Amino acid sequence: MMDRRQFIQMAAAGAAGWSLGWPKKAAWAAAPDAPRDSVRLAFFTDIHTRVEWETQEALRLAARKINEQRADLVLCGGDCITDGFQSSRAAVAHRWKAYRANLHDLLEPAAVTAMGNHDLVGAMPEDGSEPEADPRATFREELGIDRIYRSLDVGGYHVMLLDSVQITRDELKYRGFIDEEQMAWIRSDLSGVNPETPIVLAMHMPLLTGFYMATQGAEAPAPRNRAVVNNREVLEAFAGHRLQVVLQGHLHVNEMLRWRGTTFITGGAVCAKWWRGPWYGTEEGFGVLTLRRDRVDWNYVDMGWDARRP
Repeated sequence: MMDRRQFIQMAAAGAAGWSLGWPKKAAWAAAPDAPRDSVRLAFFTDIHTRVEWETQEALRLAARKINEQRADLVLCGGDCITDGFQSSRAAVAHRWKAYRANLHDLLEPAAVTAMGNHDLVGAMPEDGSEPEADPRATFREELGIDRIYRSLDVGGYHVMLLDSVQITRDELKYRGFIDEEQMAWIRSDLSGVNPETPIVLAMHMPLLTGFYMATQGAEAPAPRNRAVVNNREVLEAFAGHRLQVVLQGHLHVNEMLRWRGTTFITGGAVCAKWWRGPWYGTEEGFGVLTLRRDRVDWNYVDMGWDARRP
């Protein structure tokens, strides 16, 4: 029988690995010379806040469960509210209020948040109102931030958040894309980061996913509104740096891939199947990433919420 050390060594030996819908718990070898004994990150995503079906109670439960993790940093992967993209600012104001009051404002420490497609308020309103001149404005105002993409440092790790949604106003409405202005910022930010510093990257749209191959067959590509289409350009920008983990959302599944020393984690969803229960085996929940000197641990925490949506 393999012991834990043997399992970690075996898992780390492969150039690529993949799992969909599991594991709720996983461990793999850390990069050498980790900067601190232990750094804990809580990552929650795809909340899709609304006020029906007792979901405000679910948000308070999520806040309590996240706070129990005593994380050094709390990250949110976006889609804080539901249907902001196709709604006017006035139509979703009550959802932002519910999100802040029942989850965001209760977190300790406060969440650092990436923007999701549903958070682009008034991008293409369906009620006949004029589109917002800046669909990102409400997100910034509600969360009290100046810019969407940014970086910070915690416990010797460099954490970067990207804006992964580009409005296209075609039949798919948007796509996953990192534009040139943001690419220039990535290169500039990395120029000030020691190449040996481990990096955690967080965003809404996945940089890498096997979800469509797993659910639709080996030849099924990810639609351009479900993953970042210029992902290779983004990953090439990190060449020469230690991109240790990418945290991503949007697909509502707990998925893990490992490619060339980077682990890509799609972090499930607080709302699971849009408040209808599990989605492809992923329950309502969030993830906890513990970065240690000798290994990295990922734990997907089931909130214990029973869906009440009819």
